[in-house]
Amino acid sequence: MKQTIEKHTENAVLVGVITGKIGNEYTSEATMIELAELAKTAGANVVGSMVQHRPAIETATYIGEGKLRELADFCINNEIDVVIFDDELTGSQQRNIENAIKTRVIDRSTLILDIFASRASSSEGKLQVELAQLKYRLPRLGGQGAVLSRLGGGIGTRGPGETQLETDKRHIRRRIETLENELKEVEKRRSLARTRRVKDGFQSAVLVGYTNAGKSTIMNLLTDAGVLSENMLFATLDPTARALELNDGKTVMLLDTVGFIRKLPHHLIKAFRSTLEEAVYADLLIIVNDISSPEYKIQLEVSRKLLNELGCENKPVLLVYNKCDVENVWQKSTNDQVFISAKENKGIYDLMNAITAKMSLSTRKMKLLIPYNDASLTSKLRDEGKVLTEEYMTEGIEITVIIDKMYEYKYGKYEIK
Repeated sequence: MKQTIEKHTENAVLVGVITGKIGNEYTSEATMIELAELAKTAGANVVGSMVQHRPAIETATYIGEGKLRELADFCINNEIDVVIFDDELTGSQQRNIENAIKTRVIDRSTLILDIFASRASSSEGKLQVELAQLKYRLPRLGGQGAVLSRLGGGIGTRGPGETQLETDKRHIRRRIETLENELKEVEKRRSLARTRRVKDGFQSAVLVGYTNAGKSTIMNLLTDAGVLSENMLFATLDPTARALELNDGKTVMLLDTVGFIRKLPHHLIKAFRSTLEEAVYADLLIIVNDISSPEYKIQLEVSRKLLNELGCENKPVLLVYNKCDVENVWQKSTNDQVFISAKENKGIYDLMNAITAKMSLSTRKMKLLIPYNDASLTSKLRDEGKVLTEEYMTEGIEITVIIDKMYEYKYGKYEIK
């Protein structure tokens, strides 16, 4: 008879410190609500939360001594399996807290990494998660004795990196180097794919934005991509690319990316840079916002900030306000901002019109006459645009090409007016 082992749902308590400072990197009531959603996404049963108002975070134990005793009592009385902190803890903070409360402790970064570990399905995604986990844990090995002794012991311990947790730092550094080299090869392949798309005349638009804003639903609606689309944080981790035919008949490549979130660990951004760089090279950024969220303005700010960190500050942008049906907040759409409900398939015609208009602004068709002494330019034109016609004339090579406007200055003097 086959024995079935039931998975134990871990009881969790959430802890945060509100210092009175305002910003995306500080704990607030909203970040605690978000932490609860993250914990539920990871499979925890959130029993309660504990917030302390302090001028600053306690250096040794994050919260004050009295609050620490209160937390210890709460853990005993409520059979708590894991305590989740809203900020990133140092190794010594984690060790001190665990010694005081006798309960396993993880922080927001570990929780996010754990969710990413459970979501990664492609080999690239698994490599990226493992690299981020190892880089995060390496400087904390001295303070994670209790955690390291419980491999596979619940939330925060999952993922492809867990087999390395009990090895020495030298071995982990070697593993990090190996992963970085493997990801460099992935980046090369991704770069070649981008070059091929440009050479074939494909432009690209990338769906970006806060997690659970509806990017995957929009992707499925526009392209029948079949991307996992659920009402949960980080439902999509691995990027997806599909061809999208616009209203003017032009075909572009539409890409879905991992969602953003407040306090996203820097090492995670670095590990997923090869994926997120699709935004850097895109012709259009489609920033999707959940307008039904009371935090949608802050979430848009977080998205913009992370995109700027990636080097996308000068990219053409289309703002898409999704889930307008929830609060009935419909407004008139323009070519710069569109109001839709992907779930109810409303406003999609306006979205397609806006994407078509935005994409047409970034390219133009040029008819050029290249003198034979500058014939080497023809190979550059093939790399930077899509050559439609090429004819050898007495005066030179006559070429018709669709090219990104960022390159047109190079060839303006050869244009046939």
